[in-house]
Amino acid sequence: MVNALNGNCPSPFLQETLFPSVGGFIDGRYCEQVTLGNSTYSCCLPCPLAEWRYDTDLHAKIDVASWISVAILPLCIFLLVSYAVLPVKWTHRHYLSICFTLGICCMEIAFIIPLGAKPEQCYNAITPNDMHSDLSCAFSGSLLLFGGWMVVIWSFIRTLAFHLQVCWEVVLGPKFMWIAFVSGFGIPAIGLAVMLVLTGVSFRFGEICHINVTNSLYDYWIPVMIFAAASLFFQLSTMIYCIHIYLRSLFDKSAASSTGSSGLPSYTSSVRTVTARQAYRRVRRVLQLQWRGVALVSIIIANVIFFAVVFINLDNAVAPTARNVKTATPWLVCLATTGGDRASCRTYAEAIGPNEATLLAVVILLSLVGFWNFILFARPSMFVGWLDFCRSRVRGRNEFVSADANSRFADHKGFEMLTTTVKTPEAFMRSPSPTQMDAQDRSRSPMASPSPTFERAVHLGQEARYVRPSLSFSGPRSPSSQARGWDHQSTFAPGHERE
Repeated sequence: MVNALNGNCPSPFLQETLFPSVGGFIDGRYCEQVTLGNSTYSCCLPCPLAEWRYDTDLHAKIDVASWISVAILPLCIFLLVSYAVLPVKWTHRHYLSICFTLGICCMEIAFIIPLGAKPEQCYNAITPNDMHSDLSCAFSGSLLLFGGWMVVIWSFIRTLAFHLQVCWEVVLGPKFMWIAFVSGFGIPAIGLAVMLVLTGVSFRFGEICHINVTNSLYDYWIPVMIFAAASLFFQLSTMIYCIHIYLRSLFDKSAASSTGSSGLPSYTSSVRTVTARQAYRRVRRVLQLQWRGVALVSIIIANVIFFAVVFINLDNAVAPTARNVKTATPWLVCLATTGGDRASCRTYAEAIGPNEATLLAVVILLSLVGFWNFILFARPSMFVGWLDFCRSRVRGRNEFVSADANSRFADHKGFEMLTTTVKTPEAFMRSPSPTQMDAQDRSRSPMASPSPTFERAVHLGQEARYVRPSLSFSGPRSPSSQARGWDHQSTFAPGHERE
């Protein structure tokens, strides 16, 4: 069977004309034109290509990234559930963090799908599967690209928001939030649709589908790099501004000398000095609140640049160009002369594209994005909030009155209880109305004691008499019944009638 598929091609190459021209990802075949005598044949390496270029157990090593995603996805779900259930005082949730975490979940799910689906990488002996021939490839590739788009876009939105708050003192309101929602979900959706139509995804290395080579530079890598570069620009400009504000307030000695002399404002310090100190306090406050987002965005930008460089290098290495054919010729000749001995030809394969360690680093770093998100945004207060949430649930479930409460506390005379069943008027302290106070005051002499209403109090079901302190002026006093005369001789004021 192998000899029949080899055709006129040397082993281990297979003759392309012996395979159908439909089904699978035809452009994913790695074929070269070989001239034998007066005839030219298209000879292809067997699928999957990565196992010829790298070690045969490459897919097993890439599965490590999938198992890492299995461990990290529950952490991302924990953050989302905490944002949804706990109050904001425990989680400090924000729509930027929530949407960023959703994008990371898409990427983690893309790595987990192959573990359950166990997809077949090859459609036939020389043709890899793509999104049209394998359903798991379509889902894993789409989720990976959509999650990558979301992470990049929301990193850009976060850096833009941070830049506007720090450098321009802009208060972000609902308008910015809705623009962020439309951009953060709309751009990845449009970009994914364009990529699937113009480029598509297929099995390139491992059991996770990645974007194809055709037009991928224009519909994915260049737009992603543009947003990543813009995020890097805003991040660096914001950091430079913060350093400038810090240095300007640090070397400002006029404000310190002017404020140390007296508590009054001094006119010797300029307005610029006061503004620098105020700006430094404001910037420091914003940095204390958003340093987690700044650190995460920095990690994402570094990863995106690294991913783009590696994948673009890989795409250029497998593109059917004259330069690539010249570079790969020693390796292909070695395979043909040794009958497909991969170990003997490994030294020649090192000149073709990135090495195995680089590919594994890309895949593992992709799966570790959720880990950094959890480390930076899982605040200790979240765990305190969950503890409080569980305690409130248990306390609410156990709050009931026992059936033997009356028998257990039958002797309740010693307890102070407020009840509305007391019929005696002495059981309540009612404030008299103004008319009653006026009537009582008119019926009493100026030195009379206050009414019994103010002298009685209820304590433990017994009546107690109120004892007025000797120098107390809190009780009501009626005005004097006799009119006070005006003795102008005892003062220096003139009298009403002159003598």
